[in-house]
Amino acid sequence: MISYVWTGLILIACVTAVCLGRTEELSVAVTDGAANAVTLCLTMIGLLGLWSGVMELMEQAGITQKIARLLLPVLSKLFPSANHRAKNDIASNITANLLGLSNAATPFGLKAAEEMYQTMGDSDELLRFLVLNTTSIQLIPTTVAAVRAMLGAQNPFDIMPAIWGASALSVATGLLAAAILAKISRWGKQK
Repeated sequence: MISYVWTGLILIACVTAVCLGRTEELSVAVTDGAANAVTLCLTMIGLLGLWSGVMELMEQAGITQKIARLLLPVLSKLFPSANHRAKNDIASNITANLLGLSNAATPFGLKAAEEMYQTMGDSDELLRFLVLNTTSIQLIPTTVAAVRAMLGAQNPFDIMPAIWGASALSVATGLLAAAILAKISRWGKQK
């Protein structure tokens, strides 16, 4: 679906540029945009590689298991039917997201979702996990800081308080919406 949206936006830009006689500006914007995309990718590869390696070291050193134990009381309330393996994968996913490593969090999230689906099927808990994974609280916004550093920010991490507030609010809103929609769904099935 998103490919149709992007294709539509590109077509609208091209048609508008032709109609307004601004094709030269369009071609400059296209080449500049492509160059900036390549630069961004190359800049982020190093940073994401570093933090993904840190996450792997944390996993091998048992740090994620310790964090999982700290998160277990909260995870047990959010996911009471999930088994131990799923909760460990959820904890690893949350840990990676806390560090701003959404790319490193993805494998853990996929394993947790697969384990939950195999043991519980389509459930409110699986939906709750997907919402939690998507909204995710970030303590260290590595990806945003990398983009800011690439664009010349003097202190790329000075946005951390705003990131903390926005991510905490998005998690709370997402979990509340998931709970409300789950109740509405159950209520609709009872009728």
